[in-house]
Amino acid sequence: MKRRTPLQWLAMLLVLALAGAAQAATKHETAVQINLAGKQRMLTQKMTKEMLFIARGIDVQSNQAALKKTAMLFETTLDGLVVGNPQLGLPPTEDPAIVQQLAKVKSLWADYKKYVDAALAGNMTHAMLEDIERLNMPLLKEMNKAVQMYAKAGGSKISPALANTINLAGKQRMLTQKMTKELLFIANGVHPEKNKAELQKTVALFDRTLKGLMHGDKELGLPGTKDPKILAQLQEVQKLWQQYKPILDKADVSDAALEQAAKLNLLLLHEMNKAVKMFEESAS
Repeated sequence: MKRRTPLQWLAMLLVLALAGAAQAATKHETAVQINLAGKQRMLTQKMTKEMLFIARGIDVQSNQAALKKTAMLFETTLDGLVVGNPQLGLPPTEDPAIVQQLAKVKSLWADYKKYVDAALAGNMTHAMLEDIERLNMPLLKEMNKAVQMYAKAGGSKISPALANTINLAGKQRMLTQKMTKELLFIANGVHPEKNKAELQKTVALFDRTLKGLMHGDKELGLPGTKDPKILAQLQEVQKLWQQYKPILDKADVSDAALEQAAKLNLLLLHEMNKAVKMFEESAS
């Protein structure tokens, strides 16, 4: 079966999305769209991180298995955002502009997936790592544009403050993976000084946003939370963050530090994801 071109894919998805748009998304479905679109940002960075662990020779088989699952989830969710996916709780996307933006993501994904396939086959070179560094950020940025569009559109169905909170809480998941990716680019000798500078920025943004989610941050548009259960969950994130942050602050790429990073980044992601789900459910 021949692969569709990005333009053919866009045309097909526009037809399907418009055909499925007879019933407007509910408040909860809108929150799910923002959440899962936001999660896609994290998956771009998680895939990159997993490829870098493979290149470094750390738990190669387990990271290849994880990479395969991450790539499949990214692709399934990308299609589901447009045409809908009942299993994921996603309605079809009604806005043609968002569908068009997702087509840009799909085109970038087609290029990036070649490197995922190479990593799964165990064929990694330093030149490929530099390509991965160059390509992962455009994929992230174009996906982020789609998330912003969902958040803006969702502000008419749920409160704009909650839409922004779900967006930025979801972005925290991505930052857990982005900072780990940057640490691993340093460990793999890919533009280490550049990645040290990027790592410092990522750490600072995660730290500030976490505080804003808990206590509020006017510049970020975060009101803070008064829900005791959500606050308790964010405090769990804070505890893990206090363990992981010293490794990142030092850009420590010793074997012992990378072993810790491999564990802590996933725990941090897991606990942050719980918080996002709680924010999402509060929109019901």
